[in-house]
Amino acid sequence: MRVVTKESKREAGIAAAEDGARIIREALRTYGGINIVVATGASQFDVFDVLVAAPDIDWSGVTAFHLDEYVGLPRTHAASFRRYLQERFVQRLSAPLAAFHEIDGEGDCQAECDRLNALIKNAAITVAFVGIGENGHLAFNDPPADFETETPYIVVDLDDACRRQQQGEGWFPTLDDVPRQAISMTVRQILKARAIVCTVPDSRKAQAVKGTVDGPITPNVPASILQSHPDATLYLDHASAAQLSGGIASG
Repeated sequence: MRVVTKESKREAGIAAAEDGARIIREALRTYGGINIVVATGASQFDVFDVLVAAPDIDWSGVTAFHLDEYVGLPRTHAASFRRYLQERFVQRLSAPLAAFHEIDGEGDCQAECDRLNALIKNAAITVAFVGIGENGHLAFNDPPADFETETPYIVVDLDDACRRQQQGEGWFPTLDDVPRQAISMTVRQILKARAIVCTVPDSRKAQAVKGTVDGPITPNVPASILQSHPDATLYLDHASAAQLSGGIASG
């Protein structure tokens, strides 16, 4: 796992997007058509601003898989990840994607997992854009995360720390409004990506970053599993890197 630290949140997002764009360009030249995974949340704002404007990417050769989505939340809700990805990514691209496989958490969630699992089963993922939660979660795999299941998408319960983060970021007016379940890509499926671009800014993520980088690999800090990936890069700002034992080194 590589760690890149930038002065600001904006600079970290730019660096992550530029790295991701490079990976996508190279894979398109090699394979013609590729698959990527896209995430949501405040950590991805700057990433998408830069990625959608990146030159020389033929988005018509890219199929995107959605990382996670709340159960029972309508697309029209301000916190809907489907809405987020449509507005911040899909609709801003210079050409339509080959396909965008979004997650619908409003109906039969097991049937939706089955549908997504069939779609991604034989899809080689070039790059996964992800973040890390304040509780160390990876996607919506809260601690203690399931490190064993090979099923690509599952229904998960959201812990209180995760739900408090969603309210604290302003997505929901009260904690009671935050859904208690989500459909999430699993840890093992995320690790199948050839490259992982993980953007983690802000001081409120500093403890989770420390556990991810300095601690042991443990389901109690789900993102620590990124230590085992051969091509995972964490993009941090000075605030999120502040507790790392090696200090803050710019990349």
